[in-house]
Amino acid sequence: MAPRLALLKCATPIPSVQRENGDYLQMFRELLRNALPRPDLDFQLDGFDVVHNMEYPLADTMDVYSGVLISGSAASAYDDKEWINKLVGWVKWLAEAKPNIKIFGICFGHQIVARALGGTCEPNGQWEVGPTVVSLTDAGKAVFGKDSLYLQQMHRDHVPDVVPGFELLGSTPICRNHGMVKYADADPHSIHILTMQGHPEFTAQIVDKIIDARVQGGILDARTAQDYATRRAWTNDGVTVVGRTIWKSLGVEAA
Repeated sequence: MAPRLALLKCATPIPSVQRENGDYLQMFRELLRNALPRPDLDFQLDGFDVVHNMEYPLADTMDVYSGVLISGSAASAYDDKEWINKLVGWVKWLAEAKPNIKIFGICFGHQIVARALGGTCEPNGQWEVGPTVVSLTDAGKAVFGKDSLYLQQMHRDHVPDVVPGFELLGSTPICRNHGMVKYADADPHSIHILTMQGHPEFTAQIVDKIIDARVQGGILDARTAQDYATRRAWTNDGVTVVGRTIWKSLGVEAA
């Protein structure tokens, strides 16, 4: 049976991104499709708008899902908003009530998982944008199978400390906590929750559009944009490493 996953959509991409790349559902479908370890495999990804509709998979149908992904967002995970508070509570429920379902938190999703399970999120004071080298810990090397990770970034908030029960995956000079892993209680080798501050679903073309819009809107300064331009062509491990790791944690590997 083809794996079935749920995506909690925590934002609507800017119009220039939507025109060419679609919404987060399309971006994550593309990531997961390109990362499939075998061409004969298929999967289903269902999207849920947790911002405007505050919709989630029904509790009595959750067991049809192998995993839940939580997308990025322009919102701050520490904001006291109804939809964010509901999301935090739902993720806490999912982690505790359905330990058989994998959870993958991406950027804002990473921060929401931290809040839901005993950690915090706060402003970092510095933007981290574009392809960035994440130095991996021993835990990160074991998860991703390499010493460092090149991932697209787009954040100014961060999770300052590792949540109890999790292991740190990697760090950069700007952001110590670039991802966390929690293993299943019954199997210390089986990933239950995997989070990352970066965006494996982003391409250089997507980041170009976001940076252009944020510079024009006065959110990003010209120096940050120029620094991004010097790194724009760097490699991106989003599909080949992170995407493959997501599938591996779901038990889907090359034949």
